[in-house]
Amino acid sequence: MDQAATVLVYSDDANTREQVRLAAGRRPAPDVRRVEFLECATLSAVLKALDEGGIDVCVFDGEAVPAGGMGLCRQVKDEIFHCPPVLLLIGRPQDAWLATWSRADAVVTHPVDPAALARSLADLLRERHAVA
Repeated sequence: MDQAATVLVYSDDANTREQVRLAAGRRPAPDVRRVEFLECATLSAVLKALDEGGIDVCVFDGEAVPAGGMGLCRQVKDEIFHCPPVLLLIGRPQDAWLATWSRADAVVTHPVDPAALARSLADLLRERHAVA
């Protein structure tokens, strides 16, 4: 059996992390590996997990406090060699330009639309494993 993909979910809000897990499910699409989630509620936990490696895709909450997902995304894209793709949750569609600034690989609005999140996550997993 294939090894699960690891998806890091960052938000200071446990409810948001749960929404991401429920929307993605165990396998966001039939043609991608099943996923296991690593939940992080703090910036330091995210940086430690990324430093340890093994993360296939990140999902960052753009509205997280005190460290927002947009700034965190830009930071990890600058600092981490072969940074995993990042799916960014944004509060308003009008914030998509900020997601571009942050170098996010995909964007989904919050509250989470389960179909959109699963589709975007599956696309990023496909791309990540095609490159690997």
